[in-house]
Amino acid sequence: MVKENKDLYQCEECGFDYTEREWAEKCEAWCKKNKSCNLEIIKHAVKKVEENQ
Repeated sequence: MVKENKDLYQCEECGFDYTEREWAEKCEAWCKKNKSCNLEIIKHAVKKVEENQ
């Protein structure tokens, strides 16, 4: 996934975006296994920008 001229990797389970593939993969694995989000992982997520700006 590419947004704002930066490569972003998205967790397919919860939709959080990450600048590093490793964190997106960790997030997706956690979400699939636990059906929840992990605060220690999502603190590495990037904030989403409103699409209509």
